[in-house]
Amino acid sequence: MAKSSDNPADPFKKALAEATKVMAHDPELSVSYSVDPSGMSGDSMRLPQISRRLAPDEVLLARGTADALALHRRYHDAGTHARYAPQGDMAREIYEAMETARCEAMGARDMPGTAGNIDAKIGHDAARKGYAEVKDASDVPLATAAGYFVRHLATGRELPEGARNVMELWRGHLESQAGPNLEGIEGALADQADFARLTRRVITDLGYGDQIGDDPDELDDEAEDQAEDGAEDEQDPDSTGNDDDGEEDQDASPESSQEDQQDASQAQVSVDEMADEEMGEETELPEGEAPMDPPPPPPASDADPNYTVYDPSHDEEIKAEDLADPAELERLRAYLDQQLDPLKGAVSRLANKLQRRLQAQQNRSWEFDREEGILDAGRLARVVANPTTPLSFKVEKDMEFRDTVVTLLLDNSGSMRGRPISIAAICADVLARTLERCDVKVEILGFTTRAWKGGLAREAWLNAGREQQPGRLNDLRHIIYKSADAPWRRTRANLGLMMKEGLLKENIDGEALEWAHRRLAGRPEARRILMVISDGAPVDDSTLSVNPANFLEKHLRDVIAMVERKRQVELLAIGIGHDVTRYYDRAVTITDVEQLAGAMTEQLASLFDSDPRARARVMGLKRAS
Repeated sequence: MAKSSDNPADPFKKALAEATKVMAHDPELSVSYSVDPSGMSGDSMRLPQISRRLAPDEVLLARGTADALALHRRYHDAGTHARYAPQGDMAREIYEAMETARCEAMGARDMPGTAGNIDAKIGHDAARKGYAEVKDASDVPLATAAGYFVRHLATGRELPEGARNVMELWRGHLESQAGPNLEGIEGALADQADFARLTRRVITDLGYGDQIGDDPDELDDEAEDQAEDGAEDEQDPDSTGNDDDGEEDQDASPESSQEDQQDASQAQVSVDEMADEEMGEETELPEGEAPMDPPPPPPASDADPNYTVYDPSHDEEIKAEDLADPAELERLRAYLDQQLDPLKGAVSRLANKLQRRLQAQQNRSWEFDREEGILDAGRLARVVANPTTPLSFKVEKDMEFRDTVVTLLLDNSGSMRGRPISIAAICADVLARTLERCDVKVEILGFTTRAWKGGLAREAWLNAGREQQPGRLNDLRHIIYKSADAPWRRTRANLGLMMKEGLLKENIDGEALEWAHRRLAGRPEARRILMVISDGAPVDDSTLSVNPANFLEKHLRDVIAMVERKRQVELLAIGIGHDVTRYYDRAVTITDVEQLAGAMTEQLASLFDSDPRARARVMGLKRAS
């Protein structure tokens, strides 16, 4: 009999894991459930976490994700995929999206029950990215639309709302440019090589033929022709005339051959003597001086010398006002204010509460148990009973309040799109105003990438031959919404940039945290506080596809350890919908984005609280001893 404390979701998790192994045709597959992004790493599959409530949405998402990954495992051959893979970035994205759609369509044809589950997954992803509200095709990747369109053509099924919107925005372009080739989709599904050739033709039709690289089939034909020519040459050595000529050269003049060897020996001696002279010149340096070797390049990360970046030349640290013109920023800010008008009152009340707590600490405090001063009302009964009772007075004293700076580091990844990024923006705005009134300087930073699934760095890597484990393979975009010394009124409109379509992409948390810490550590204030607001683990598909699965997560942990070891900055974090306490010692996780304002306010207030028990209670730490 199961214990009453057993997790009711465990039987479902076990059944889903076994069904996934059968569907993938891989009994050795390891299936786990995690708050980290779902995916495959070797023989391990990560599925979305399922709570004890077994909510219908959670169950559908887990089943859809499991089916999609299992079908990819079953129908996808990595060797064939790599053989026909294009070289250019955009072409490769289209290639990957169409192959994923092929595997899912094969599953829908052979196992119809998977189609509904995968629809739920597609609908969830599209809703999370806000695809239903998109009005312009340029705001969503062409590769995403191509994958949706291929699945629609291959299965005949209607797509979920957000995915359907994206497909319809791009449909006219896809049909006009690649219609004839797309009509042959259904007949090529079963043969991955045929489908890959068709995909390459579609990519060419769409205008990215210059990115697909050499045709592997033509290269094979050339190699076969060369092999045949080589075999004929071996069978008929006289056809080249080289063998006989070589013997004639050797037998023709032994004396000239010997002279040539002597000349070559003398030339080698001369070269060796010149090299010795040069070495002698190098070794005869003035006393106390050493050869000036170029200094080694600095490591990509102070936290982990082994963390590598393939090409940092395309990274950017940019001000928000440089990413949009003033008129657009004002329009986006007005949209932000309108969208979150109902929330402003609650956030403002919390901010006023924070302000009162800060100002109370800045203005005064009391020393109790004094022999003289103001009578302590708490001891009034004792004084009435015995007027000679000592230590019944209190004295007001000034409170030392160190000058402080706070940095808010906001995750600007695509998963924050919609209400989470809106609430994060308005909370940052209100807290900046509140803290500024209390003479606490505030810096607001954001982090994302310049492109989806790699940008110019990945393109350079592809053109250079695809080095193994190249390190971080995307172009960073670190945004300064408000510097610590800039007044709030001058930067108010900048926060509207977070509402801009196409801004939010991928998140590389470790380098962003190291960047924010470096900026904060150089500040002159006596106290420095860094608050990170994120909704999950670092994710960059381009980097994780060619490096170990924990590459970015390990770096984040190393950076956090460095920040806490140096103790120059007080670090705390808020996780939205994902548990960040496994990364940060001082952190809280909120399940509903509506709780963000309260969490931010209470976390900051706790840092300024003079009572260690109160600090520990709010921060989720053990009670102070």
